[in-house]
Amino acid sequence: MNEIIVGRQQEIKQLERLYKSKKSEFAIVYGRRRVGKTYLISRKFEKQFTFRMTALANATAIEQLQNFQHYFAMFNSKASQHSIPEDWLDAFHLLIQFLSKHKAKRKVVFFDELPWLDTHGSNFLKGLEHFWNGWASYRTDILLICSGSAASWMIKKLIRDKGGLHNRITARILLEPFTLKETEEFLQLKGGNYDRYQLIELYMAMGGIPFYLENMEVNRSVAQNIDRLYFTTGGLLHREYFDLYRSLFKNYDRHIAIVEVLANKAKGLSRKEIVQKSGISEGGNLSVILNELEHSGFIKKYFPFGKSNRDALYYLSDSYTLFYLTFIHNSKAKGADAWLSRIGNPKWRAWSGYAFEQICQYHSNSIKKHLGISSVYTEVSTWRSKQQSGGAQIDLIFDRNDRMINICEIKFSETKFALTKAYAEKLKHKLMTFKEETRTKKTLLLTMISTYGLKENQYAVNYVKDSLTMEALFD
Repeated sequence: MNEIIVGRQQEIKQLERLYKSKKSEFAIVYGRRRVGKTYLISRKFEKQFTFRMTALANATAIEQLQNFQHYFAMFNSKASQHSIPEDWLDAFHLLIQFLSKHKAKRKVVFFDELPWLDTHGSNFLKGLEHFWNGWASYRTDILLICSGSAASWMIKKLIRDKGGLHNRITARILLEPFTLKETEEFLQLKGGNYDRYQLIELYMAMGGIPFYLENMEVNRSVAQNIDRLYFTTGGLLHREYFDLYRSLFKNYDRHIAIVEVLANKAKGLSRKEIVQKSGISEGGNLSVILNELEHSGFIKKYFPFGKSNRDALYYLSDSYTLFYLTFIHNSKAKGADAWLSRIGNPKWRAWSGYAFEQICQYHSNSIKKHLGISSVYTEVSTWRSKQQSGGAQIDLIFDRNDRMINICEIKFSETKFALTKAYAEKLKHKLMTFKEETRTKKTLLLTMISTYGLKENQYAVNYVKDSLTMEALFD
Protein backbone atom coordinates (compact mmCIF):
# COMPACT_ATOMS: atom_id res chain seq x y z
CA MET A 1 0.00 0.00 0.00
CA ASN A 2 1.44 3.39 -0.91
CA GLU A 3 1.59 6.26 1.55
CA ILE A 4 -1.36 8.27 0.21
CA ILE A 5 -3.96 9.06 2.87
CA VAL A 6 -7.44 8.31 1.56
CA GLY A 7 -10.14 10.68 2.73
CA ARG A 8 -9.73 12.13 6.24
CA GLN A 9 -9.69 15.66 4.80
CA GLN A 10 -11.32 17.34 7.79
CA GLU A 11 -9.16 15.39 10.25
CA ILE A 12 -5.99 16.35 8.37
CA LYS A 13 -7.00 20.02 8.37
CA GLN A 14 -7.57 19.84 12.11
CA LEU A 15 -4.17 18.21 12.71
CA GLU A 16 -2.51 20.85 10.53
CA ARG A 17 -4.22 23.59 12.51
CA LEU A 18 -2.99 22.07 15.76
CA TYR A 19 0.55 21.82 14.41
CA LYS A 20 0.58 25.48 13.33
CA SER A 21 -1.00 26.69 16.57
CA LYS A 22 0.88 29.33 18.54
CA LYS A 23 0.20 27.56 21.83
CA SER A 24 0.59 24.06 23.21
CA GLU A 25 -2.20 21.68 22.19
CA PHE A 26 -3.50 18.46 23.76
CA ALA A 27 -5.42 16.41 21.18
CA ILE A 28 -7.02 13.01 21.44
CA VAL A 29 -7.87 10.79 18.47
CA TYR A 30 -10.32 7.98 19.15
CA GLY A 31 -12.57 5.58 17.29
CA ARG A 32 -13.29 1.95 16.60
CA ARG A 33 -10.46 -0.59 16.50
CA ARG A 34 -8.95 -1.04 13.01
CA VAL A 35 -10.31 2.30 11.77
CA GLY A 36 -6.89 3.78 10.98
CA LYS A 37 -6.02 6.14 13.86
CA THR A 38 -2.34 5.14 14.06
CA TYR A 39 -1.97 5.19 10.27
CA LEU A 40 -3.38 8.71 9.99
CA ILE A 41 -1.20 10.21 12.71
CA SER A 42 1.92 8.29 11.64
CA ARG A 43 1.64 9.34 8.00
CA LYS A 44 0.80 12.94 8.84
CA PHE A 45 3.70 13.46 11.27
CA GLU A 46 6.08 10.75 10.05
CA LYS A 47 9.17 13.00 10.03
CA GLN A 48 8.05 15.41 12.73
CA PHE A 49 7.75 13.24 15.85
CA THR A 50 9.92 14.42 18.69
CA PHE A 51 8.82 11.42 20.71
CA ARG A 52 6.30 8.65 20.17
CA MET A 53 5.47 5.32 21.73
CA THR A 54 2.91 2.56 21.30
CA ALA A 55 1.67 0.89 24.47
CA LEU A 56 1.74 -2.88 24.95
CA ALA A 57 -1.49 -4.84 25.18
CA ASN A 58 -2.13 -6.74 28.44
CA ALA A 59 1.20 -5.65 29.95
CA THR A 60 2.14 -4.81 33.53
CA ALA A 61 3.20 -1.34 34.65
CA ILE A 62 6.85 -2.47 34.75
CA GLU A 63 6.63 -3.82 31.19
CA GLN A 64 5.07 -0.58 29.98
CA LEU A 65 7.88 1.43 31.59
CA GLN A 66 10.45 -0.85 29.95
CA ASN A 67 8.67 -0.22 26.67
CA PHE A 68 8.81 3.53 27.31
CA GLN A 69 12.56 3.31 27.84
CA HIS A 70 13.03 1.47 24.53
CA TYR A 71 11.18 4.18 22.63
CA PHE A 72 12.93 6.92 24.61
CA ALA A 73 16.30 5.53 23.52
CA MET A 74 15.18 5.66 19.87
CA PHE A 75 14.64 9.42 20.07
CA ASN A 76 17.29 10.33 22.65
CA SER A 77 20.83 9.14 21.95
CA LYS A 78 21.77 9.78 25.59
CA ALA A 79 18.94 7.67 26.99
CA SER A 80 21.28 4.74 27.60
CA GLN A 81 22.68 6.70 30.54
CA HIS A 82 19.34 6.33 32.32
CA SER A 83 17.92 3.23 33.93
CA ILE A 84 14.32 2.18 33.44
CA PRO A 85 12.04 4.78 35.10
CA GLU A 86 10.79 3.79 38.54
CA ASP A 87 7.28 5.03 37.81
CA TRP A 88 5.39 7.25 35.36
CA LEU A 89 6.22 10.45 37.24
CA ASP A 90 9.88 9.57 36.70
CA ALA A 91 9.23 8.69 33.04
CA PHE A 92 7.48 11.97 32.30
CA HIS A 93 10.23 13.87 34.13
CA LEU A 94 12.77 12.31 31.75
CA LEU A 95 10.57 13.28 28.82
CA ILE A 96 10.31 16.88 30.07
CA GLN A 97 14.09 17.13 30.36
CA PHE A 98 14.53 15.77 26.83
CA LEU A 99 11.91 18.05 25.27
CA SER A 100 13.23 21.11 27.10
CA LYS A 101 16.57 20.75 25.33
CA HIS A 102 15.22 19.71 21.93
CA LYS A 103 15.72 22.27 19.16
CA ALA A 104 12.53 21.57 17.16
CA LYS A 105 10.26 24.59 16.94
CA ARG A 106 7.18 22.38 17.29
CA LYS A 107 7.58 19.27 19.41
CA VAL A 108 5.13 16.51 18.48
CA VAL A 109 4.60 13.90 21.21
CA PHE A 110 2.42 10.88 20.39
CA PHE A 111 1.15 8.18 22.75
CA ASP A 112 -0.58 5.41 20.82
CA GLU A 113 -3.12 3.09 22.52
CA LEU A 114 -3.06 5.29 25.61
CA PRO A 115 -5.68 3.26 27.58
CA TRP A 116 -3.27 0.30 27.73
CA LEU A 117 -0.83 2.41 29.76
CA ASP A 118 -3.37 2.94 32.53
CA THR A 119 -2.72 -0.38 34.25
CA HIS A 120 -3.84 -1.12 37.80
CA GLY A 121 -1.76 0.82 40.33
CA SER A 122 0.47 2.38 37.67
CA ASN A 123 -0.54 6.01 38.38
CA PHE A 124 -0.04 6.71 34.70
CA LEU A 125 -2.70 9.42 34.67
CA LYS A 126 -0.94 11.24 37.51
CA GLY A 127 2.20 11.32 35.41
CA LEU A 128 0.28 12.57 32.38
CA GLU A 129 -1.42 15.25 34.47
CA HIS A 130 1.96 16.39 35.78
CA PHE A 131 3.42 16.50 32.26
CA TRP A 132 0.59 18.60 30.85
CA ASN A 133 -0.58 20.73 33.79
CA GLY A 134 2.80 21.28 35.38
CA TRP A 135 4.87 21.87 32.25
CA ALA A 136 3.56 21.49 28.68
CA SER A 137 0.46 23.68 28.99
CA TYR A 138 2.61 26.66 30.02
CA ARG A 139 4.70 26.42 26.87
CA THR A 140 3.85 27.30 23.28
CA ASP A 141 5.71 24.57 21.39
CA ILE A 142 4.13 21.23 22.42
CA LEU A 143 1.64 19.19 20.39
CA LEU A 144 0.58 16.22 22.52
CA ILE A 145 -1.50 13.61 20.66
CA CYS A 146 -3.02 10.61 22.41
CA SER A 147 -4.98 7.92 20.61
CA GLY A 148 -6.88 4.84 21.69
CA SER A 149 -9.40 2.33 20.41
CA ALA A 150 -11.11 2.04 23.79
CA ALA A 151 -13.22 5.10 23.09
CA SER A 152 -15.11 4.73 26.37
CA TRP A 153 -11.84 5.04 28.32
CA MET A 154 -10.83 8.09 26.28
CA ILE A 155 -14.16 9.75 27.01
CA LYS A 156 -14.28 8.87 30.72
CA LYS A 157 -10.64 9.40 31.65
CA LEU A 158 -9.79 12.37 29.45
CA ILE A 159 -12.77 14.29 28.06
CA ARG A 160 -15.05 13.92 31.10
CA ASP A 161 -12.35 13.62 33.72
CA LYS A 162 -13.22 15.36 36.99
CA GLY A 163 -9.63 15.44 38.24
CA GLY A 164 -6.44 17.04 37.03
CA LEU A 165 -7.23 16.68 33.32
CA HIS A 166 -10.67 18.28 33.59
CA ASN A 167 -11.19 20.59 30.58
CA ARG A 168 -7.55 20.20 29.53
CA ILE A 169 -8.18 18.57 26.14
CA THR A 170 -7.92 21.23 23.44
CA ALA A 171 -9.05 19.08 20.48
CA ARG A 172 -10.86 15.78 19.91
CA ILE A 173 -10.97 13.85 16.67
CA LEU A 174 -13.42 10.96 16.32
CA LEU A 175 -12.22 8.87 13.40
CA GLU A 176 -15.14 7.27 11.57
CA PRO A 177 -15.09 4.38 9.07
CA PHE A 178 -14.58 5.22 5.41
CA THR A 179 -17.57 6.28 3.37
CA LEU A 180 -18.44 4.30 0.25
CA LYS A 181 -16.56 6.80 -1.92
CA GLU A 182 -13.47 6.55 0.29
CA THR A 183 -13.74 2.75 0.22
CA GLU A 184 -13.80 2.89 -3.57
CA GLU A 185 -10.73 5.16 -3.65
CA PHE A 186 -8.87 2.97 -1.16
CA LEU A 187 -9.40 -0.19 -3.21
CA GLN A 188 -8.53 1.60 -6.45
CA LEU A 189 -5.15 2.48 -4.92
CA LYS A 190 -4.68 -1.23 -4.30
CA GLY A 191 -5.46 -1.92 -7.94
CA GLY A 192 -9.06 -2.97 -7.37
CA ASN A 193 -11.63 -2.15 -10.04
CA TYR A 194 -14.97 -3.23 -8.58
CA ASP A 195 -18.32 -2.03 -9.85
CA ARG A 196 -20.44 -0.16 -7.35
CA TYR A 197 -22.86 -3.02 -6.73
CA GLN A 198 -19.92 -5.14 -5.55
CA LEU A 199 -18.70 -2.23 -3.41
CA ILE A 200 -22.13 -2.00 -1.77
CA GLU A 201 -22.04 -5.76 -1.13
CA LEU A 202 -18.55 -5.46 0.36
CA TYR A 203 -19.53 -2.50 2.54
CA MET A 204 -22.56 -4.37 3.86
CA ALA A 205 -20.26 -7.21 4.93
CA MET A 206 -17.42 -5.31 6.59
CA GLY A 207 -18.13 -1.58 6.50
CA GLY A 208 -15.51 1.03 5.71
CA ILE A 209 -12.85 -0.35 8.05
CA PRO A 210 -9.41 0.29 6.46
CA PHE A 211 -7.69 -2.71 8.07
CA TYR A 212 -10.30 -5.10 6.71
CA LEU A 213 -10.16 -3.48 3.26
CA GLU A 214 -6.36 -3.70 3.25
CA ASN A 215 -6.69 -7.48 3.38
CA MET A 216 -8.76 -7.63 0.19
CA GLU A 217 -7.18 -9.55 -2.68
CA VAL A 218 -8.20 -7.27 -5.53
CA ASN A 219 -7.62 -9.92 -8.21
CA ARG A 220 -10.61 -11.79 -6.76
CA SER A 221 -14.29 -10.85 -6.65
CA VAL A 222 -15.95 -9.43 -3.55
CA ALA A 223 -17.80 -12.72 -3.04
CA GLN A 224 -14.52 -14.68 -3.22
CA ASN A 225 -12.93 -12.35 -0.68
CA ILE A 226 -15.87 -12.73 1.69
CA ASP A 227 -15.53 -16.51 1.40
CA ARG A 228 -11.80 -16.30 2.14
CA LEU A 229 -11.91 -13.78 4.98
CA TYR A 230 -15.02 -15.05 6.77
CA PHE A 231 -15.64 -18.69 5.95
CA THR A 232 -12.19 -20.31 5.80
CA THR A 233 -10.47 -21.69 8.89
CA GLY A 234 -8.07 -19.03 10.08
CA GLY A 235 -9.73 -16.34 7.96
CA LEU A 236 -9.01 -12.85 9.34
CA LEU A 237 -12.65 -11.96 9.95
CA HIS A 238 -13.71 -15.43 11.06
CA ARG A 239 -11.91 -14.95 14.39
CA GLU A 240 -12.11 -11.19 14.73
CA TYR A 241 -15.42 -10.98 16.61
CA PHE A 242 -14.46 -11.95 20.16
CA ASP A 243 -10.97 -10.44 19.86
CA LEU A 244 -12.57 -7.16 18.82
CA TYR A 245 -14.86 -6.82 21.83
CA ARG A 246 -12.39 -8.37 24.28
CA SER A 247 -9.74 -5.81 23.36
CA LEU A 248 -12.05 -2.84 23.91
CA PHE A 249 -14.19 -3.62 26.94
CA LYS A 250 -13.30 -4.95 30.36
CA ASN A 251 -16.50 -6.96 30.83
CA TYR A 252 -17.07 -7.57 27.15
CA ASP A 253 -19.64 -10.35 27.61
CA ARG A 254 -22.29 -7.76 28.51
CA HIS A 255 -21.44 -5.66 25.46
CA ILE A 256 -21.74 -8.75 23.28
CA ALA A 257 -25.10 -9.61 24.87
CA ILE A 258 -26.45 -6.24 23.79
CA VAL A 259 -25.17 -6.28 20.20
CA GLU A 260 -26.51 -9.80 19.77
CA VAL A 261 -30.08 -8.82 20.71
CA LEU A 262 -29.86 -5.71 18.52
CA ALA A 263 -28.74 -7.87 15.58
CA ASN A 264 -32.15 -9.53 15.67
CA LYS A 265 -34.14 -6.29 15.42
CA ALA A 266 -33.53 -4.23 12.29
CA LYS A 267 -35.50 -1.20 13.46
CA GLY A 268 -33.78 -1.02 16.83
CA LEU A 269 -34.79 -1.54 20.44
CA SER A 270 -35.68 0.77 23.29
CA ARG A 271 -33.75 0.65 26.54
CA LYS A 272 -36.60 -1.28 28.16
CA GLU A 273 -36.61 -3.83 25.32
CA ILE A 274 -32.84 -4.28 25.59
CA VAL A 275 -33.21 -5.10 29.29
CA GLN A 276 -35.96 -7.65 28.57
CA LYS A 277 -34.10 -9.41 25.76
CA SER A 278 -30.48 -9.27 26.99
CA GLY A 279 -31.04 -10.12 30.66
CA ILE A 280 -28.87 -7.17 31.74
CA SER A 281 -30.50 -5.37 34.63
CA GLU A 282 -31.73 -1.79 34.36
CA GLY A 283 -29.55 0.78 36.09
CA GLY A 284 -26.52 2.98 35.73
CA ASN A 285 -24.33 0.15 34.55
CA LEU A 286 -26.53 -0.35 31.48
CA SER A 287 -26.07 3.32 30.64
CA VAL A 288 -22.31 2.86 30.79
CA ILE A 289 -22.38 -0.16 28.47
CA LEU A 290 -24.64 1.56 25.93
CA ASN A 291 -22.47 4.67 26.07
CA GLU A 292 -19.31 2.63 25.52
CA LEU A 293 -20.78 0.78 22.55
CA GLU A 294 -22.03 4.02 21.04
CA HIS A 295 -18.72 5.89 21.41
CA SER A 296 -16.86 2.90 19.99
CA GLY A 297 -19.01 2.96 16.86
CA PHE A 298 -20.89 -0.34 17.28
CA ILE A 299 -24.36 0.99 17.95
CA LYS A 300 -26.20 4.23 17.30
CA LYS A 301 -28.94 5.95 19.20
CA TYR A 302 -31.68 7.76 17.36
CA PHE A 303 -34.96 9.41 18.18
CA PRO A 304 -38.01 8.28 16.23
CA PHE A 305 -39.91 11.07 14.50
CA GLY A 306 -41.63 13.33 17.00
CA LYS A 307 -40.27 11.49 20.05
CA SER A 308 -38.22 12.70 23.01
CA ASN A 309 -34.98 11.47 24.54
CA ARG A 310 -36.74 8.91 26.73
CA ASP A 311 -38.12 7.25 23.58
CA ALA A 312 -34.68 6.73 22.03
CA LEU A 313 -34.02 3.53 20.12
CA TYR A 314 -30.68 1.78 19.69
CA TYR A 315 -29.67 -0.14 16.59
CA LEU A 316 -26.60 -2.14 15.58
CA SER A 317 -24.61 0.04 13.19
CA ASP A 318 -21.38 -1.95 12.82
CA SER A 319 -21.53 -3.82 9.50
CA TYR A 320 -18.92 -6.40 10.47
CA THR A 321 -20.76 -7.38 13.66
CA LEU A 322 -24.08 -7.68 11.88
CA PHE A 323 -22.60 -9.89 9.14
CA TYR A 324 -20.77 -12.09 11.63
CA LEU A 325 -23.82 -12.65 13.83
CA THR A 326 -26.04 -13.33 10.81
CA PHE A 327 -23.86 -15.78 8.90
CA ILE A 328 -20.88 -16.94 10.99
CA HIS A 329 -21.94 -17.12 14.64
CA ASN A 330 -23.06 -20.66 15.56
CA SER A 331 -22.85 -21.67 11.91
CA LYS A 332 -21.11 -24.71 10.48
CA ALA A 333 -20.67 -23.14 7.06
CA LYS A 334 -17.03 -23.21 5.93
CA GLY A 335 -14.88 -23.40 2.85
CA ALA A 336 -15.00 -22.21 -0.72
CA ASP A 337 -18.38 -21.00 -2.04
CA ALA A 338 -19.89 -20.93 1.46
CA TRP A 339 -20.92 -17.32 0.84
CA LEU A 340 -21.79 -17.70 -2.83
CA SER A 341 -24.20 -20.50 -1.98
CA ARG A 342 -26.14 -18.19 0.37
CA ILE A 343 -26.65 -15.28 -1.98
CA GLY A 344 -30.34 -14.96 -2.76
CA ASN A 345 -31.70 -17.17 0.04
CA PRO A 346 -34.25 -15.77 2.57
CA LYS A 347 -31.64 -15.05 5.26
CA TRP A 348 -29.50 -13.21 2.71
CA ARG A 349 -32.49 -11.15 1.57
CA ALA A 350 -33.40 -10.13 5.12
CA TRP A 351 -29.81 -9.24 5.95
CA SER A 352 -29.16 -7.32 2.72
CA GLY A 353 -32.28 -5.21 3.22
CA TYR A 354 -31.29 -4.29 6.77
CA ALA A 355 -27.62 -3.71 5.91
CA PHE A 356 -28.51 -1.49 2.94
CA GLU A 357 -30.75 0.61 5.20
CA GLN A 358 -27.82 1.12 7.58
CA ILE A 359 -25.62 2.25 4.69
CA CYS A 360 -28.23 4.78 3.60
CA GLN A 361 -28.52 6.17 7.12
CA TYR A 362 -24.73 6.48 7.39
CA HIS A 363 -24.64 8.32 4.04
CA SER A 364 -27.60 10.60 4.75
CA ASN A 365 -25.59 13.71 3.84
CA SER A 366 -24.97 12.32 0.36
CA ILE A 367 -28.68 11.58 -0.01
CA LYS A 368 -29.53 15.13 1.06
CA LYS A 369 -27.17 16.48 -1.57
CA HIS A 370 -28.86 14.48 -4.33
CA LEU A 371 -32.26 15.61 -3.11
CA GLY A 372 -31.06 19.20 -3.39
CA ILE A 373 -31.62 19.97 0.30
CA SER A 374 -28.05 20.24 1.61
CA SER A 375 -28.59 23.87 2.61
CA VAL A 376 -31.95 23.17 4.29
CA TYR A 377 -31.91 22.45 8.03
CA THR A 378 -33.00 18.84 8.32
CA GLU A 379 -33.54 16.36 11.12
CA VAL A 380 -32.94 12.71 10.24
CA SER A 381 -35.00 9.99 11.91
CA THR A 382 -37.08 6.85 11.39
CA TRP A 383 -40.59 5.98 12.47
CA ARG A 384 -42.79 3.04 13.37
CA SER A 385 -46.52 2.99 13.93
CA LYS A 386 -48.12 2.61 17.33
CA GLN A 387 -50.11 -0.34 16.02
CA GLN A 388 -48.92 -3.56 17.66
CA SER A 389 -49.38 -5.80 14.63
CA GLY A 390 -49.01 -4.93 10.97
CA GLY A 391 -47.98 -1.39 11.83
CA ALA A 392 -46.25 0.75 9.25
CA GLN A 393 -42.53 1.49 9.48
CA ILE A 394 -40.46 4.12 7.66
CA ASP A 395 -36.80 3.45 6.96
CA LEU A 396 -35.51 7.02 6.78
CA ILE A 397 -37.09 10.44 7.24
CA PHE A 398 -35.75 13.88 6.34
CA ASP A 399 -37.81 16.38 8.34
CA ARG A 400 -37.07 19.67 6.60
CA ASN A 401 -37.32 23.23 7.85
CA ASP A 402 -39.06 24.27 4.62
CA ARG A 403 -42.26 22.45 5.65
CA MET A 404 -41.51 19.34 3.61
CA ILE A 405 -40.74 15.78 4.74
CA ASN A 406 -39.01 13.19 2.59
CA ILE A 407 -40.39 9.76 3.46
CA CYS A 408 -37.72 7.34 2.22
CA GLU A 409 -38.42 3.76 1.22
CA ILE A 410 -35.17 1.79 0.86
CA LYS A 411 -34.88 -1.33 -1.28
CA PHE A 412 -31.84 -3.45 -2.08
CA SER A 413 -32.24 -5.43 -5.29
CA GLU A 414 -30.07 -6.94 -8.01
CA THR A 415 -32.03 -5.20 -10.77
CA LYS A 416 -34.32 -2.21 -11.13
CA PHE A 417 -37.09 -2.36 -8.53
CA ALA A 418 -40.62 -2.75 -9.88
CA LEU A 419 -43.29 -0.89 -7.96
CA THR A 420 -46.46 -3.01 -8.20
CA LYS A 421 -50.02 -1.91 -7.58
CA ALA A 422 -50.13 -3.80 -4.27
CA TYR A 423 -46.84 -2.29 -3.10
CA ALA A 424 -47.91 1.19 -4.17
CA GLU A 425 -51.10 0.83 -2.11
CA LYS A 426 -48.99 -0.28 0.84
CA LEU A 427 -46.83 2.83 0.53
CA LYS A 428 -49.90 5.03 0.24
CA HIS A 429 -51.29 3.49 3.45
CA LYS A 430 -47.94 4.02 5.17
CA LEU A 431 -47.95 7.75 4.37
CA MET A 432 -51.56 8.12 5.52
CA THR A 433 -50.83 6.33 8.79
CA PHE A 434 -47.76 8.49 9.37
CA LYS A 435 -49.73 11.68 8.79
CA GLU A 436 -52.57 10.59 11.07
CA GLU A 437 -50.40 9.41 13.96
CA THR A 438 -47.85 12.24 13.88
CA ARG A 439 -50.43 14.92 13.03
CA THR A 440 -47.84 16.68 10.92
CA LYS A 441 -49.04 19.48 8.67
CA LYS A 442 -45.98 19.32 6.43
CA THR A 443 -46.09 18.05 2.85
CA LEU A 444 -44.93 14.44 2.48
CA LEU A 445 -42.70 13.44 -0.44
CA LEU A 446 -42.25 9.73 -1.12
CA THR A 447 -38.61 9.06 -1.97
CA MET A 448 -37.35 5.68 -3.21
CA ILE A 449 -33.70 4.72 -2.67
CA SER A 450 -32.63 1.52 -4.41
CA THR A 451 -29.55 0.01 -5.97
CA TYR A 452 -30.51 0.44 -9.64
CA GLY A 453 -33.57 2.69 -9.38
CA LEU A 454 -37.18 2.06 -10.36
CA LYS A 455 -38.71 0.52 -13.42
CA GLU A 456 -40.79 3.10 -15.20
CA ASN A 457 -44.48 2.37 -14.79
CA GLN A 458 -47.66 4.18 -13.79
CA TYR A 459 -47.20 3.48 -10.09
CA ALA A 460 -43.68 4.89 -10.01
CA VAL A 461 -44.87 8.01 -11.85
CA ASN A 462 -47.98 8.54 -9.71
CA TYR A 463 -46.57 7.83 -6.24
CA VAL A 464 -42.81 8.49 -6.16
CA LYS A 465 -41.57 12.09 -6.10
CA ASP A 466 -37.83 11.31 -6.06
CA SER A 467 -35.96 8.14 -7.01
CA LEU A 468 -32.28 7.72 -6.15
CA THR A 469 -29.92 4.90 -7.08
CA MET A 470 -26.85 3.65 -5.22
CA GLU A 471 -24.82 6.21 -7.18
CA ALA A 472 -26.15 8.88 -4.79
CA LEU A 473 -24.37 7.14 -1.91
CA PHE A 474 -20.94 7.56 -3.52
CA ASP A 475 -20.97 11.34 -3.65
